[in-house]
Amino acid sequence: MKEVILWTGAGQIGMAIARRIGFGKKIIVGDKNLDNAEAITKIMKEAGFDVEPVETDISSRESIINLIAEGQKYGEITALINAAGVSPSQAPIEMILKVDLYATAVLLEEVGKVIVPGGVGVTISSQSGHRMPQLGIEIDEQLATTPTEELLSLEVLRPENIKDTLHAYQMAKRCNVKRVMFESIRWGERGARINSISPGIIVTPLAIDEFNGPRGEFYKNMFAKCPAGRPGTADEVANVAELLMMPQGAFITGSDFLIDGGATASYFYGPLKPEE
Repeated sequence: MKEVILWTGAGQIGMAIARRIGFGKKIIVGDKNLDNAEAITKIMKEAGFDVEPVETDISSRESIINLIAEGQKYGEITALINAAGVSPSQAPIEMILKVDLYATAVLLEEVGKVIVPGGVGVTISSQSGHRMPQLGIEIDEQLATTPTEELLSLEVLRPENIKDTLHAYQMAKRCNVKRVMFESIRWGERGARINSISPGIIVTPLAIDEFNGPRGEFYKNMFAKCPAGRPGTADEVANVAELLMMPQGAFITGSDFLIDGGATASYFYGPLKPEE
């Protein structure tokens, strides 16, 4: 039996993290598109990793439970890499809330029931959640603690109260961060840790969709005017994930790490600040 890593979202960021922490372990990669999971499995196997693809729709609790069961065939669940999601240019409001918000909450909940002592998890959020106005203590607490099956019924998340797909995405990512804080308490009761990372513009297929989408110029302007002056890479996100998921990060849990080349700082205090 091996230590098992569950990895959702067969993309560049998830792969970069899996390559950092997956040596000698069994990696189960779940993606809604099985072809994506199989393609990334081939790349990983040819690099010496032990990987199995599983068709997984993280917006379905049943599918998440099936992914966990697949992992448990090989050993105990010791780690979670959640890099699944859809962007504002890829999906309508309802789907963004279902996949990026509800599904992440369910995934953290279900994996938290089986993660072993000493286990770790990281979920990929976004800088978008940091650019929103503060929502207030009451709404933050609702996003953090509302039972998962009631989340999408919250007043603040009803489609009529969401302006557009970007707003939906921002709400989802703000919820991710609050949910990680809440779940870190439950994971901690099992001796496990969970954190989130909020990347800025990272060059991935999803980001390229955004560059070519209706907000393409907005995103290009963002990385041009951030202190770093460029987009980031998946490996730069993995650098932080590696710290969080290895023993060196043993005192870090319930936290969110903004990795955006200074774009959020520029948005509030620099050339990206919106005009009044």
